[in-house]
Amino acid sequence: MRVTPHAKQPKVVEENGQLRVYTNVAPEKGRANDSVIELLAKYFNVPKSKITISKGLASRDKVVVIQ
Repeated sequence: MRVTPHAKQPKVVEENGQLRVYTNVAPEKGRANDSVIELLAKYFNVPKSKITISKGLASRDKVVVIQ
C-alpha cells in the first residue's frame, strides 16, 4: 500500500492491484498514520481497532494488517 500525504481530498483508491491512500494530513507525530487507519476502516467497513500498520510507520510504503 502506498500513502500520499498532503492530498487535496482524503480517499482510498485501488491502482494496479494495490491500494493507494490519499490523506490530507501532514506526516507529523503519527497523524497521517492515524488518518490512514481511519480511511481504511471506512473503506473496508471494519472498526479502527481491527487495523494495524505492521511495517512502514515512517514510510510512504506500508504493510497493513486487518484482523
